Amino acid sequence: MTTPESDRSGFVLPLLLLAGFRTLIDDLHAELARQGHPDLRPLHGFVLQAVGVDGTTAGELGQRLGVSKQAAGKTVDRLVALGYLERADDPADARRKLVRMTERGVDGLRRSAVVFDALRERWAATLGEERVSAMEDDLRRVTPAQFFRLDVPGWFGG
Repeated sequence: MTTPESDRSGFVLPLLLLAGFRTLIDDLHAELARQGHPDLRPLHGFVLQAVGVDGTTAGELGQRLGVSKQAAGKTVDRLVALGYLERADDPADARRKLVRMTERGVDGLRRSAVVFDALRERWAATLGEERVSAMEDDLRRVTPAQFFRLDVPGWFGG
């Protein structure tokens, strides 16, 4: 049996990074559920970020997420039904429909930011602030400058 100290195989690092990500996301969504957002899923956070404060079209949303317009539309339909998004006429072009966040969507994103801060504090309490800061610094050194990519859903989907 291998231990964390003895197993430094290359494939372990991405699995540990993914496990850390999954732990943070699962803890985030458990807390969001307690705070009145039980239907938000990890994909929804990417969608809300991609919609942004100004809104977007389903086609543009698909491009931002790296998925088809149809896949984006299906997710938009779900988030409209849940009250996180709405469709509206584009004031600049009546032929276009915009997808915009509702107050519920904005509230979900605001709460997510607060919960992520609390989760980081929890990690710092467990590992020490210095180690968490060093981990963040080290990850910045080995990842692209534009590390926040909204096209993760499309990338995961192939």
